[in-house]
Amino acid sequence: MKAGRKNLQRACQDGTSVTLAEGDSIMQVVKLGGSNLIEVTDGKGVNSLALCPAKFQKSFWIKNGSFVVVDANGRDEALESGSKIGCVVLRVLFHDQVRALEKSGEWPAIFKSTPNGWATGTTSQVEEEPGSDEEDDDLPPLEANMNRYRPFDVLSDSESSSDS
Repeated sequence: MKAGRKNLQRACQDGTSVTLAEGDSIMQVVKLGGSNLIEVTDGKGVNSLALCPAKFQKSFWIKNGSFVVVDANGRDEALESGSKIGCVVLRVLFHDQVRALEKSGEWPAIFKSTPNGWATGTTSQVEEEPGSDEEDDDLPPLEANMNRYRPFDVLSDSESSSDS
C-alpha cells in the first residue's frame, strides 16, 4: 500500500474531530455521475458539480445521501467562467463525524431534516394505509405447479406401497 493511501485511511480512522477551514462547507451528495463527478447540494439548497479526487477512488465509496466536505472557494468564479465543476471534495464524512458536527453546531440546518436515516438518527417509517391488513384480500389459493418433477413425492409413494 502506498504511503498516500495509508495516510488517507489513517486520517479517517483518527477520531471524530472534523474542523472546517475557511471556504470549506458541508454538502450532501444528490447524484453520482461518472468520471469522479458527483452532484452535491449545499446548506442553501443550491446544487453544483463537485470533483472527487482519485485518491478516494478505491478507498471510500460515496453513495447518494452521504455527506462530504468540499472546498467551495472558487465556486462562483468557476461557474461564471463557464466551468461546470464548482468545487472539490476534501473529505468524506462518516456516521460518527456527522454526529460530532451536529453536536458542535457547525451542521447546516437544512440537513437536520433530511430523510436519510443515519444523518439525524431517526428512521423514516412508511405509513400503512388504513384497512390494509395482511389478509388474503379474497384471492384464490395458489395452485400446485404441475410442470415440476418432484422425486420426493414418488419415493414416499413407493415406500408406502412396499410397507403393506
